[in-house]
Amino acid sequence: MDNHKEGQRKPLILVVEDIPESMFRVCNILQEEGYGLAMAENGRQALAMVPEARPDLILLDIKMPGMNGYEVCEQLKKNPNTKDIPIIFLTISSGTAEIVKGFATGAVDYITKPFNKEELLSRVKTHLDLKFAREELKELNATKDKFFSIIAHDLRNPLQCLILYADSLHNDYDLLDNDKKKDYIHKFYNNTGLIAALLENLLEWSQSQQGIIEPHPKKIDLHALAAENIDLLKDNAKKKNITVSSQVKPETFAFADNNMIRTVIRNLLSNAVKFTNPGGKVEISTAISTKGNSVDITISDNGVGISAEDIDTLFRIDVKKKQNKGTANEKGTGLGLILCKEFVEKNNGSIRAASEPGKGSHFTFTLPRFPQK
Repeated sequence: MDNHKEGQRKPLILVVEDIPESMFRVCNILQEEGYGLAMAENGRQALAMVPEARPDLILLDIKMPGMNGYEVCEQLKKNPNTKDIPIIFLTISSGTAEIVKGFATGAVDYITKPFNKEELLSRVKTHLDLKFAREELKELNATKDKFFSIIAHDLRNPLQCLILYADSLHNDYDLLDNDKKKDYIHKFYNNTGLIAALLENLLEWSQSQQGIIEPHPKKIDLHALAAENIDLLKDNAKKKNITVSSQVKPETFAFADNNMIRTVIRNLLSNAVKFTNPGGKVEISTAISTKGNSVDITISDNGVGISAEDIDTLFRIDVKKKQNKGTANEKGTGLGLILCKEFVEKNNGSIRAASEPGKGSHFTFTLPRFPQK
């Protein structure tokens, strides 16, 4: 069983060992198997490295000067950001008390030194497989929960509003003044638009999850896609007196699936308009990488911005996020950015966000550039 998906980075293992000979032997064995490696000579160095390196598994010596392996393990398990990293202890003793103490501090396994190559690789592979399986199960559960949330809340609420406004217009039309009629019709219009956007994103997302939608990369014209999507959003932008412009130069091409990237640009531009104050500006631009083999597409706005803590969870389906309304109380579908991430990554690209509350946001996704002549 190997849960490491093809195309992802190779698993990274942090080896924490204060004896150079032992460190050398462990690293040689792991390197021959193609694992990524990080090394620390003591406990404090390991604790400093883990947050940035984000290893998939840690091989941790128990007896080290200064801070022993038990103390390192306890510190890692107390931290929500590192508690799920599997830790295998390296020990010169197979005594019951030491082994029990290791499991009590949070280790998943132990290897007694001196060890043989087959044992080391077998235990490492087993716990990496378990880690990737847990992560996949967590993502599947999050996907299921998201579907239920959409059906139970995101779809039900606007439908209930439609029923309410339709009932009032049907039964009390002659009793309503013109302002009330206009208000109900306006709200009816907004909710039907929300439902349409939600169902479109939901359909595309569900097809993507089932593998029904697969990318068919070809030469795509980013200049034309930008203009097309700006035209689609011009009515929404006009209502808020927002200027939406394109700085994408003609003859700017990427190598990707045209329909998927159209969806990505549409969602990002729509979000930018939604969270920009009346009279604000939204812009789409591109930049070619220094090596010339990729192109960055950036959608910028001078809107309300996003907090640092929310930035980290924008593209994660496994984190429940509060549904913020737009600057004109527009509601979101909750799926747009997740769909953007999936579609960009299916086209061998990546997506990221930068923002400052009160000053606006920048969403940038990178795609392979169409080969130049």
